[in-house]
Amino acid sequence: MRKNFTSTYSWILIIAIAISMNCALATAMQLPNHDSINYSPFKKKVKKNILSFTLPPIKPGVISSTKLSVPRADDKLLSSVEVYPNPITDQINLKYMLSRNSNVTIKMVDVLGNDVMVLFSQRVEPGEQVLTRPVNPKLNRGFYFIRVVAGTESIIKRISIL
Repeated sequence: MRKNFTSTYSWILIIAIAISMNCALATAMQLPNHDSINYSPFKKKVKKNILSFTLPPIKPGVISSTKLSVPRADDKLLSSVEVYPNPITDQINLKYMLSRNSNVTIKMVDVLGNDVMVLFSQRVEPGEQVLTRPVNPKLNRGFYFIRVVAGTESIIKRISIL
C-alpha cells in the first residue's frame, strides 16, 4: 500500500512541477511586436527584405557561338564488336567501332574469369578498328571469352579454340 501511495504522489508532483514551469516560462517571455498578425483586407502587404545584405544587380550574359558536344547517355562508345573466325584455330581477328578517343583493353579470359592473355591495351582513335593476333599454341582446346573494355564500357564475346 505504501508503494502505491508513493508512486501516485510522485507522478502528481512531477506533473505539477511541469505545469508550473510551463506557466512561469510563458509569462516571462514577451513576444515581439512583429510576430503579431493583423489581418485587414484593405491593407496591402509590404514585403520586408529579410536578408541582411543586398545582392548585386543581374547583368545580361554573353552569348557564345561555340558549340559543345556533350555525350548523351544513349551514345555508345564501343559498338559492333565481331570476333572471327569462330571456332579459332591459329589466328584471332577482332573488329570493333569506337565513337571517340578512348583507352582500349582486349583480354582473353577463361570460363572461370581468369585472365589468360592480354591481346591489346592502348589508346585508340575513333573509327573502325581491326586487330589480328596469333593464338598461343600452348592454349588448351575449349571455350574462352574475349573481353573488350573501352572507357567504362565492356563487351564480352564467347569463342572456342580448336
